Amino acid sequence: MDGLDDILETLKLKGALYFRTDFSGPWGVTVPDLGQAARFHLVVQDQCRVELASGQGADLGLGDLIMIPKGQSHVLADTVVRAAPPLEAVLEAVGYEGSGVLAVGEGDEMASTQLICGHLDFRHLANHPVLHALPDHIVVTAAMRAREPWLDELLRLMTRRVFSDALGSEATVTRLSEMMFVEILRAGVGQNAEQTPPLQAFRDQQIGRALELIHRAPEQPWTVESLASATGMSRSRFAERFRELLGIAQSDTWPIGAFRKRFACSRFPKTRTSGTLLQPWSATTLL
Repeated sequence: MDGLDDILETLKLKGALYFRTDFSGPWGVTVPDLGQAARFHLVVQDQCRVELASGQGADLGLGDLIMIPKGQSHVLADTVVRAAPPLEAVLEAVGYEGSGVLAVGEGDEMASTQLICGHLDFRHLANHPVLHALPDHIVVTAAMRAREPWLDELLRLMTRRVFSDALGSEATVTRLSEMMFVEILRAGVGQNAEQTPPLQAFRDQQIGRALELIHRAPEQPWTVESLASATGMSRSRFAERFRELLGIAQSDTWPIGAFRKRFACSRFPKTRTSGTLLQPWSATTLL
């Protein structure tokens, strides 16, 4: 088990909910914030626009997927919009009861926007540095899927299962969504320098080793000097590389102590809850 395997095991990632949509334009919906979870939207027909509360946005085409690792509120729409009705109001307006396809608007079924939406839960009270290091959103494009055959096959299989009534399809999709999240992290999918470094840290032989050491033994009094020695680097080079790959500014306080505390809290939490794989649907958990 490598460092990233150990971290993902600590987070206790679970696919919690998924469903598909059929939106005919003009349409838009504001998806509420959902803590301790990662949301995703996969376009299986047409295209859509995603606007995050942070001001960032992304245009998604056929086959594209957006992962929102920290569950922030966002707007889904057929075009760029400043505001859209809340999800709860949309559900009430169309009389959606939590099963089947969420259909909004009337139009040509072959021209509507169809999405597979879902979210993955993290262990209750999970406060792992890997969660803090992840970007607000990660977009997986068709071109990126071509470079990552494992991820591409997972998304293709998940799509087929969502549109299938075969026995066990629901359980299959929830497991595939968990695997999808892991593969996205491993691939280090990102669109700019700000997003890429935190993911690169786990692939870097020496910094990845340092993170693994802190994670496996957070009770040890790790310092810049001891980690540099353990990874075969000079103190100055280790400090420079560590900050670079984890996106830590020179003006920020050196984070080793904070990392040790977060790793310890995530590995030995005071409270654990088992949770259930499939939770009752609500306006908060949908989309």
